[in-house]
Amino acid sequence: MKKYNISYILVLLVVFCFSLQSCKEDFLDEELTTTYSTQTFTTQEGLDQLVTGTYQKLKFKFNYVWGIEMFNLGVDEFTDANNSIPSFNCYSSDLNSDEGGANRPMWQNMYAGIESANTIIANVPQYYGESNDNYNTRLGEGYFFRGYFYLTLVVQYGGVPLKIKPSTGVETNFTRASEEDCFAQIISDLEQAYSLLPENGEQTGRINKYAAAHFLAKAYLTRSSELYESWNSNYIDNDLDQVIKYGQEVANAHPLTSNYVNLWDYQQANGANENVSEVVLAAQFADDQSTWGRFGNQIHLYYPSVYQDISGTKRDISGDREFSFARATNYTLDVFDRVNDSRFWKSFITCYGCNTTDGAPTWTEENAPLGPDGTVAGDKRFNGGELAIKYIVNDAGDDRYVAVDNDVTGALKNGVMQNTHTFVRYFNGEDQAWVGPHGNNGYYGTQKRSVALSKFRDGYRISISSPFGTRDAIIARSAEDVLMVAEAYIRKGESQYDNAISWINRLRDRAAYADGEDRSVHADGGQAYKNNPYCEGKGGGFSAEGAIFWDKNTYYESNNDMAETTATTLSEMHINSVDDIYNSPVDAPIYDELGCSSNQEKMMCFLLNERTRELCGELYRWEDLARTKTLEARFKAFNDGWVRGNSTFDANKHYYRPIPQSFLDAITNESGQALTADEKKEMQNPGY
Repeated sequence: MKKYNISYILVLLVVFCFSLQSCKEDFLDEELTTTYSTQTFTTQEGLDQLVTGTYQKLKFKFNYVWGIEMFNLGVDEFTDANNSIPSFNCYSSDLNSDEGGANRPMWQNMYAGIESANTIIANVPQYYGESNDNYNTRLGEGYFFRGYFYLTLVVQYGGVPLKIKPSTGVETNFTRASEEDCFAQIISDLEQAYSLLPENGEQTGRINKYAAAHFLAKAYLTRSSELYESWNSNYIDNDLDQVIKYGQEVANAHPLTSNYVNLWDYQQANGANENVSEVVLAAQFADDQSTWGRFGNQIHLYYPSVYQDISGTKRDISGDREFSFARATNYTLDVFDRVNDSRFWKSFITCYGCNTTDGAPTWTEENAPLGPDGTVAGDKRFNGGELAIKYIVNDAGDDRYVAVDNDVTGALKNGVMQNTHTFVRYFNGEDQAWVGPHGNNGYYGTQKRSVALSKFRDGYRISISSPFGTRDAIIARSAEDVLMVAEAYIRKGESQYDNAISWINRLRDRAAYADGEDRSVHADGGQAYKNNPYCEGKGGGFSAEGAIFWDKNTYYESNNDMAETTATTLSEMHINSVDDIYNSPVDAPIYDELGCSSNQEKMMCFLLNERTRELCGELYRWEDLARTKTLEARFKAFNDGWVRGNSTFDANKHYYRPIPQSFLDAITNESGQALTADEKKEMQNPGY
């Protein structure tokens, strides 16, 4: 069989990359074709089309399960769920250079984007016309794409081949550049983009200078992190200054939303929620079937907990399809102050409605005496339109709940069996545990039951079985710039901790419950079914049987049935001094588990914890833990993938991904010969 080298394949990808997927009714909604040749890219129209097509590569994280595998498994926040993925969650032997499910697509897609960017950068000065109003923007977009795609590659693989000119024919000889050289190229490209791009994109979803500034801040912060300590010492001081400079600029240009829920309050495709000020850059999706391509937006499939096999529920549009690849760890549930920090309750699902009365459970002769006064055997425990499932997110030491022997989804509360399916995190007498079984399927027991992340839920799909999501996916938001600036100040040392705290408080003050706020309300993208013309009722979305989406949470019950209140929690969330961080009752157990003793260790641990509280599940975590070299400690402390018996985590190996074997097999050495085994080993990351 003939082998094609990677660069030749990239040329083919460039030719039709913009024929695969498009987006909403804006600049990406164009007539697409697969008949373009590279000659097309020597015209203004062709270059516009190439730029439009390259935007599709920004969707990669959200297209398929590789987004979960490469960016959010094998970490402290999430472990694998009903669909087990030992390669990426447990670092099993299946994570190797032949792994093609996620690792190879990452490599190929990023280099396809780079090849497009190279063509844009080379051809715009020659063929676009410098007098054209869009000249600087198109060239800036090319530089942004190349910097962004290379940054994505470097944080996963380390130094990679730097290819900065478009291919004109078959090329087979490639060598890996150093990490240092790669970062220099990334920063140069993003600085070029920053100088060329406008402050406001010409259309919805277009890259602007603040997107370039955001990723400049990220590139500088990454280069100054611990993973690169063998060579980065001469850069750190200036890099941290640049993080502060660019991060502040983005934060000022893209103000935080006033309420955290505004980020996730999705009600319909192309709605107002998708244009909030905090969003710096988002991958553009929509409900137009002609724009979906092979993958579309599938990230909503991977976080849900399974509900459809529980009596009284059946899959519907509002509840999402539960592919269930990732479930929150105990660390994730415990890193929040679940009384005062609204972000937990605005990020996770704890209630599900009944949408099939016929399928709802009945009180049995055995269980009826355990139910509330007046319970009659044979009666339905609940009906359509009523609450069917609830998750109680309690702490060890809660003596209210015990298991029901003959009902794995049942629970007694203060001696009375609950009418709903009730998943309790800790039963009476169970000890706190970061990993290990406790509760009744609600957290361990079975991997398919968990407190599910709600941020990507999508009730605007065209059918119950459709995998294609319709909501935009956030790539960058200014809250992360706030955190990057805070981290830069922490890294500068104790004299700058007060500056770090002032930035962290921007997020914590926003996270506090506002005066008068109803803490029992839940909102997420599942509610979009109410406006979805594909749902029963056409426009109303309500059926006689109800919906899986439920607009309430278990806040009060989970918090020991505390008295209802609408008082603000601003004073509880606000950090007054470093002592509040060093002695944080929420963070102290995590400090202890990770062995953090010095002030610097506690500050950085707190910062990483705050990144979870703000950015949980948003596909940054693996890169954050890798660059800070905290991946090993946090994975082993908080992810049950470490204790299942099939993990081979090796700190000398797993801070980097394997270079795909298909690439190593396709390239040649300087003599034009296929690489020898030793040459392949030299090109490969250690341990693979």
